[in-house]
Amino acid sequence: MCGIVGYVGPEEAGPILLQGLKRLEYRGYDSAGIALLNGSGVQVVKRSGKLSSLEQAVQEDSPSGTCGIAHTRWATHGAPNQPNAHPHTSSQGDIALVHNGIIENANDIRTQLSAIGYVFTSETDTEAVVHLIDRLWVEGEPLEDVVAAALRRVEGAYGIAVVSSRDPGKIVIARNGSPLLIGVGKNGETLAGSDAAAVIALTRDVVYLDDGDYAVLDMDGYRIKDIHGAQVSRTTHEVTWDLEAIEKGGYEHFMLKEIFEQPSSLRDVMRGRLMEEDGDSRLGGIAHHQPNLSRVRRVVITACGTSWHAALLGEYMIEELARIPVEVEYASEFRYRNPVLEDGTLVLAISQSGETADTLAALREAKHRGISTMGVVNVVGSTIARETDYGIYLHAGPEIGVASTKAFTSQLVALALVTLNIGRRRHLSVVQGGGIVRALKELPDQVEKVLELDSQIRSLAEAYADARNFLYLGRGLQFPVALEGALKLKEVSYIHAEGYPAAEMKHGPIALIDEDMPVVVLAPRDAVYQKVVSSIEEVKARRGRIIAVVTDEASELDGKVDHIIRVPQTIALLQPILTTVPLQLLAYHMAMIRGADVDQPRNLAKSVTVE
Repeated sequence: MCGIVGYVGPEEAGPILLQGLKRLEYRGYDSAGIALLNGSGVQVVKRSGKLSSLEQAVQEDSPSGTCGIAHTRWATHGAPNQPNAHPHTSSQGDIALVHNGIIENANDIRTQLSAIGYVFTSETDTEAVVHLIDRLWVEGEPLEDVVAAALRRVEGAYGIAVVSSRDPGKIVIARNGSPLLIGVGKNGETLAGSDAAAVIALTRDVVYLDDGDYAVLDMDGYRIKDIHGAQVSRTTHEVTWDLEAIEKGGYEHFMLKEIFEQPSSLRDVMRGRLMEEDGDSRLGGIAHHQPNLSRVRRVVITACGTSWHAALLGEYMIEELARIPVEVEYASEFRYRNPVLEDGTLVLAISQSGETADTLAALREAKHRGISTMGVVNVVGSTIARETDYGIYLHAGPEIGVASTKAFTSQLVALALVTLNIGRRRHLSVVQGGGIVRALKELPDQVEKVLELDSQIRSLAEAYADARNFLYLGRGLQFPVALEGALKLKEVSYIHAEGYPAAEMKHGPIALIDEDMPVVVLAPRDAVYQKVVSSIEEVKARRGRIIAVVTDEASELDGKVDHIIRVPQTIALLQPILTTVPLQLLAYHMAMIRGADVDQPRNLAKSVTVE
């Protein structure tokens, strides 16, 4: 949530900051703003709406300066309007601050400061912090000391960046619960960003702040301290992906690009990890922890959103092939219900960004109780990657589209690799393992076959673009796919959709079915196929309009369904990947036909870093 960029160096900061914001706009697009130290003060320009409004205002106002900060907002406290846009400034306009997170004691700070004459012009929690800095500042003190003093009085989550004309030529950044990194430039420049996309145009070397860190950035580089002023050292990481990875590459939208990148992203998650002769997977991130894994008696998988759907499929995989009991928990509920975490439990956290606030909080609760933790994340160097005991990366490349596509299918392959690795050390034979490896190798080519259905699915979307509701049905491994398909449709087209186990339809949802209700039924040829056919009969009897996703000719469905989407057949463990892709395409084309903003759906942001 929210994107932060900072730059101090020899160049004009304005264009660099705007470029960084463009690459972070997927984190929030309710408003945007910029603050530059121009030699005589702090010049602030901000606008409500998307970044294009700020760009136009910057062209008109022509702010200048070689040190500045910028922000693109996903609204938490206060409506998405110009007064609530960041940066927020002190009463005299000589301090500017941008913020990602939620300050939990903001009302208390606001009340105290209002009582001594401070005037607030926004509804945000952020403004309380900038006025608190102003209140605590003693003439002659460096900015970083005042910021640290203020943050010691703040409760809640924050990633902030601050500049001031009282102490020019520097940016102070700080983190507690919201991701922030330093970009280490090579030409006398230092940058800050919510993630590497903000700085990749100028440097590949980044340093991630830990919670409780603050840093001073200037022309000489950076210095990191903890909130109590002690000097600390953090590791420099190299960003391995190219700038082209966060460009659209000729596609109309990032979402469509990322759907079509899935054959290559699946190859990347498997590269160097398959051992066909041994029927096994080679996972460097967990290789040194095999003794711990061999003692696991129970797995708790925690995640949010699309990653939670991946977790449900991980439950099927691990229980079936590794014979370990698994529970799947919404991360947002996990730590609030006093979960039972006994010795022998492994908590597995799944997150594309590695920064999801609820998932991180659940992980920390497990660690606090002395429980072993594992992560499956995409972003190298992310907080969950650093704080879990061990884990694996997806290597799927940056995912910019707010609606997750390639990360989801990569998570499923990663979970299959983990399951294979654990299973081979328990009950899974080399023959069974070899069959899974061969199926994994075939998977990217099979996804390419599914993508050839794009025009067919676009025509299907045209036929149903006016629908107000959708129902998605699946059984077994296809039930989480039904949930994911419904979520995708809701996220980008704003059509109400629900996913259900097919057998549960007659326990309530069947009341909704009539000739105006499209029903997507996931019906691959598997162990429960005939049961799913029975559900199709029930829908047809109520005149529902049926779209069936099948894996063969399915001649028994002739005359019973309105549309058939045929995908390749693979082993049951991996079939959800092939049935998911057409649902991604359907959601995309439905949104396009309805005129929705596919990459920036309303009220959503890519990485949920606030609770």
